[in-house]
Amino acid sequence: MKTFTSTGVVKKFPQKGGWTYVPITQTYQDLGGKPKWGLVPATITLGATTWKKSLLPFGDGTLFVALNDKVRKAEGVSVGDTVTISFKI
Repeated sequence: MKTFTSTGVVKKFPQKGGWTYVPITQTYQDLGGKPKWGLVPATITLGATTWKKSLLPFGDGTLFVALNDKVRKAEGVSVGDTVTISFKI
């Protein structure tokens, strides 16, 4: 497994029920290529919280990590905060 680190601003998709997420700075090329379906399975860490999920594509070649309510509450993270995450793939 290789570990990556990325810092970004927490955002929320504007539509009703939109996900809260943080864009990552790495591209598919940085991660070793694009998987068949575009999802990159990863072990993600934000602060003291670690979970398994996929890095998700925006559709333009960039990726993001969805931050569910449980993770945001555990880490005290809100939209607009700058956070650093690490992930292993």
